[in-house]
Amino acid sequence: MKQAKKGEFKSRVYTDRPAYADFEAPAKFTAIESIVAKHLKQHPKAICSYSGGSDSDIMIDMIERVRKEFDLPEVKYVFFNTGLEMAATRNHVKEVAEKYGVEIATVRPKIGVVQATRKYGLPFVSKIMSSGLETVQAKNIPLEIHDEYWNAEDKAAKRRELKERYPKSESAINFLCCCNSAGEPRPNIQLVINSSAYMLDFIKENPIPFKVSNKCCTYCKKNVAHQVQKGFEMIITGERRDEGGMRSVPRSDNTSLCFTETADGQFRLRPLYYVSDTDKAWYKEYYKIRYSDAYEVYGFTRTGCCGCSISSRAVEDLEKLKPYEPNLYKAAWNVFGESYRYRQKYNEYRHKRQEEAKAKK
Repeated sequence: MKQAKKGEFKSRVYTDRPAYADFEAPAKFTAIESIVAKHLKQHPKAICSYSGGSDSDIMIDMIERVRKEFDLPEVKYVFFNTGLEMAATRNHVKEVAEKYGVEIATVRPKIGVVQATRKYGLPFVSKIMSSGLETVQAKNIPLEIHDEYWNAEDKAAKRRELKERYPKSESAINFLCCCNSAGEPRPNIQLVINSSAYMLDFIKENPIPFKVSNKCCTYCKKNVAHQVQKGFEMIITGERRDEGGMRSVPRSDNTSLCFTETADGQFRLRPLYYVSDTDKAWYKEYYKIRYSDAYEVYGFTRTGCCGCSISSRAVEDLEKLKPYEPNLYKAAWNVFGESYRYRQKYNEYRHKRQEEAKAKK
């Protein structure tokens, strides 16, 4: 267990992690396989989300090896097609199903990515940033409260006063002021606006020209998943801490972020949570895993919702996609273009500020 240094705030993701998180890849996967076997035996009615990405490829291979080795019941696999998926991914889902002799059911949302972004807004930088900015926009909270809070001698008192001034806006106040609900400064955690360097200053100088929201993920994946997962004892997902963002932030339904009981009485297993990129590379080589053409041919290093403007590599990846799937390239730009352009402007602003800071030093 890692202890935070004096004056440093560390979330439970880092302080409560299990011992095997620090093992080398072979020993780490042995430990994870034993965890998977144990929980599949205890909770045999399990459903697993398969995305067609590299994490999912590692996960399904491990689950199927463990399941066959210990003669465990079949797992229900589901692929959520948001309506903006690469042909490379869709084809890979079929290939993987054939490889392991399993069914991977494809489920589509009632509201696709195009409709969701038009109705609710575009994601920007990260799910955390999008959620925070969405609330700030919806509540019409001025960015200046950040300076009010940081200039106050009694920050706890100022935080209470802001709560009274902007009722039912707790998360938005914390996000803008870079603090927690008790009024304690938390400038270095992921849940605040300046988790992306100079973001607050950038938005002050360059107001956001579009509505921000991460609800496309909610409507295209989360809500659909909740419906499909009803009736199952255990839900298996391929989240990894190293992906960052919301996946590395503790939630109310877990502490170890590997196995937990949810508020609905179901169990959630995240077997890859403490698997690093290096661990994945070892597993791929050792078990001769082939990823989809998105990785092996196009040159992607990560896949998800195609073109999602949360990815820092979205524009770069779309250029890799263009020669192979030009129609999807155009569709992604039509959906997320405003967010891409604003992100580029922010990147230039941040780089300029960082260079200025270096020059001063």
